[in-house]
Amino acid sequence: MYNIIDKMKYAYAFSIILTILSVVSLFVWGLKYDIDFTGGTRMGVKFTNQIPEKNEIADILKDLNLGSLTMQNSENNTMFIRYAVEDDQINENVWKNIKEKYPEATQVSVDFTNSSVSKELKSKSLQAIAFAIVMIMAYIAWAFRKVSRPVESWKYGLGAVIALAHDIIITTGIFSGLGHFYGVEVGIPFIAALLTILGFSVHDTIVVYDRTRENLLKSSNKELFPDIVNKSLNETLVRSINTSLTVIITLLAIYIFGGASIKFFALALLVGITFGTYSSIFIASSLLVTFYNLTLKNK
Repeated sequence: MYNIIDKMKYAYAFSIILTILSVVSLFVWGLKYDIDFTGGTRMGVKFTNQIPEKNEIADILKDLNLGSLTMQNSENNTMFIRYAVEDDQINENVWKNIKEKYPEATQVSVDFTNSSVSKELKSKSLQAIAFAIVMIMAYIAWAFRKVSRPVESWKYGLGAVIALAHDIIITTGIFSGLGHFYGVEVGIPFIAALLTILGFSVHDTIVVYDRTRENLLKSSNKELFPDIVNKSLNETLVRSINTSLTVIITLLAIYIFGGASIKFFALALLVGITFGTYSSIFIASSLLVTFYNLTLKNK
């Protein structure tokens, strides 16, 4: 049997360092939002033969002074051009410049996102994440209400929420770095990925907690709480790793072969679920033991 609980100080140190780096990254660089959150235009242009280099398109449009100009290649020789402008005249000039250089090109779509709608989307996205976290904590506290000793049921919920916050902060921090160095933008799919990570991570944590509850109810008075938690972790370890690996392999396949439109959605899930599995094993359960030790210390 692995003594996982005995290694919790190393897990705490690793997670604290990553969390601090992520928070610093978010404060210094922030996130690079796409037009879902900033407002602007997304124009789809289809080329007959080969999609031009992105710097060629940028050079054609440089005189228009478009803010947050990004280009993304897609299937069927289509390129999506995004910029933080909603003015019809400027959109016409964008298309005119492209058409002059590439007469065979055709405009396949023009989508607008209003800035006021974008602010509302950003606000509602944060509300959705906060609501999900609070409800998860309340549910776990209720589900574990019959296990009030030696750790109160609400502390199971608190441990799960801290582990979830850890997963979300690190995933967001990594995308902050990707946005700064590689121009990776976050939009509504990123929020969907964060909510999915919350669901997957808490599911894995509940499995470990549930086994702890079962072993706690069957245990004798002589068995120490940290030993019960460690035994529960070992009993669920293979299941947690195997389940996560199947999901991670699937996400890797989507990331590599799934195309540009869902590439970073898959990457966010990949990062979040990897850290979610890690936190379920090394953080959420270790926190129960930490709460237990603090209770003993304060008696």
